Amino acid sequence: MSDNGRRDPIASAIFPTAVLVLDAAGTVLTSTRSASSILGSPDPLAGRNAEEFFADPALWARLVAGAVGGSRRTAHGRLLRPDGGQAAAYVDVVALMAGSPARFLLRLSPADPHVPATEAADVRREPAPPAAGARAAERLALVNAAAAEIGRSLDMVVNAEQLTAVLVPAFADLAAVDLTEPVLLGEEPGDLVAGAPLRRVAVMAADGRWPAEIYALGDAVRIESVESQHLRAGSAVYLPDLTELRAVLDGEDDRSRLILPPGAVSLMVVPLQARGLVLGAVVLWRRAGRRPFDQADATLAEEVGSRASLSIDNARRYTRERRTAEALQRSLLPRPVMDVTAAETAGEYVPAATAAGIGGSWFDVIPLSATRVAFVMGTVAGHGLNATAAMGRLRSAVQTLADLDLSPDELLAHLDGLVLRFAEDEGQREPDRDAPSALTGATCLYAVYDPVSGTCLMTGAAHAPPVLAATGQPEAHTVTYQPGPVLGTGGQPFEQVELHLHPGDVLAFYGGALAQGTDQAERQLRMIRDGAREGADSGRPAADIGHRILGELLHEPPEDDLALLVVRVRQVQPGATAAWELPADPSVVGRARELVTGQLTAWGLEELVFTTELIVSELVTNSIRYAGGPVGVRLIKDRVLICEVCDPSQTQPHLRRAQLTDEGGRGLFLIAQLTHRWGSRYTPSGKTIWTEQLLTGG
Repeated sequence: MSDNGRRDPIASAIFPTAVLVLDAAGTVLTSTRSASSILGSPDPLAGRNAEEFFADPALWARLVAGAVGGSRRTAHGRLLRPDGGQAAAYVDVVALMAGSPARFLLRLSPADPHVPATEAADVRREPAPPAAGARAAERLALVNAAAAEIGRSLDMVVNAEQLTAVLVPAFADLAAVDLTEPVLLGEEPGDLVAGAPLRRVAVMAADGRWPAEIYALGDAVRIESVESQHLRAGSAVYLPDLTELRAVLDGEDDRSRLILPPGAVSLMVVPLQARGLVLGAVVLWRRAGRRPFDQADATLAEEVGSRASLSIDNARRYTRERRTAEALQRSLLPRPVMDVTAAETAGEYVPAATAAGIGGSWFDVIPLSATRVAFVMGTVAGHGLNATAAMGRLRSAVQTLADLDLSPDELLAHLDGLVLRFAEDEGQREPDRDAPSALTGATCLYAVYDPVSGTCLMTGAAHAPPVLAATGQPEAHTVTYQPGPVLGTGGQPFEQVELHLHPGDVLAFYGGALAQGTDQAERQLRMIRDGAREGADSGRPAADIGHRILGELLHEPPEDDLALLVVRVRQVQPGATAAWELPADPSVVGRARELVTGQLTAWGLEELVFTTELIVSELVTNSIRYAGGPVGVRLIKDRVLICEVCDPSQTQPHLRRAQLTDEGGRGLFLIAQLTHRWGSRYTPSGKTIWTEQLLTGG
């Protein structure tokens, strides 16, 4: 009922079919909601006998006579209503197989009241209302068009658009598809309740003009209780004449915008359901000059709608999988833009158009000691959630190894061994041991840039080299280096190359679809070179360079995912560093303190003099005592104060807690308390112990 208390024509719209389940005696066990509507009975039907439903009591007996072993009988009869009236109906009885209380399936469909009743007859297929030759051809053409056009895409909106294109103008003058919000997000559809929002995702008008008086494409549509009840019922409903409905809804703007476009004379609503849950609805209208919707149209629309429902639900499941894989992939990547002393970086990850292409490419930017930074680009074999998980393991392994401050060739050698071990572990845990691991065959490019010296050490495992756009050079070029084998092969060396970079130089690392060696990838590589060259000349931020490159590369989602990392390098100013080399003589410890004190005073960092003297004294003393000389001392004034002491020994120091009776062992513990961070790294000639102290207010 509407708010004004008058009978709502929508509530009495025609249900094409009702289904009742009966036992061997013809007693109703259960029925669909639409059965009460067709029979005009507000009371429950369970327990009533089928003979009571027909004006001719013998019709039921004739229908079930001889209906055994799954056979079917059909007739055109008259239904008795509680008010004494009668209604024409198509009657269809299916005999179920023995072995359960349910023995008969009774289907009732509204029929033309002017068609005379017929005797029960055997049928071998689904009965359909009589149709002339022209209508039969129309039905066949529409079904064939639906089979050919609907379901070719894994995009829900595209499927909805295909559905409206099939229905208009062949079947209706106007068509709209509304989907529930959870479905559009790829979530499982829930119970449809009154007031639940739907989104209009596709519209089609025969004349190309969608009426402004009803909800347009993209609008949120909210349905009332009557409409939601019809959608949950699962059967198409239709109103052959909208005259009465227009009078009833006069003044109700929201409901008029929902179902009453100007000029429409007939309405049909086809629920879109999957597994009994409502995905949305197809709303159809016919205008004057075209026959109104009838029972045959409703049956046909249900058939087309069921095909569309299956396609939309498949697309919904796919959307959920794609969103999950993409969300996991992005959560495992670093923040897109980083600004460190050594460089300004901007990373971009572009998922593939399909879930089958997500999860292969990744990048990372890892700050290291002494203001250095590592740039990483890689891919893993395969796609989907397994590949995304493998990528997360590989990235974690690279970060752990990078924390050891290994050289690029050493790091990849260790990473290769880890991947080999991971793959063996997966082979023992997975049921299909012959299935290749997503980590086997992974590629990786690892580069370390030092902004003090301007050098960049780089090596890779079967990964494409980056593009370098050097300041003052007319052309960008691809870095030349000798990549090693893919990760997981074991036993192969990795060679590194050394580059000398200048402030403002731009490096562009790329992976995934951009590094596959195809003709298209070669064209894309030229675009990367041009974009890097323009970015280096213009001085644009790295994020702008990356966006411009992707804008040229991508006019639609790629078939495979891709990653792009744009880097604009910087250098530490010479005045921000100081370095000395001292002999292995205990007397130079005092000299080291004097040098450090003088430099900190020159930088205006007097508040750090005391702690830095303690740090330098301890580290230089240990180097002279245990490693010999020469001993190098370096200070770097950055966002923190960095103090480094180098010696020729490759024995790494270890922090331990000294006992009360120990004479030594407290030096590193003291340094750990005085500094923000500390660590050590190997060098070609020995090791370097480094510390970081926060500046005042840092």
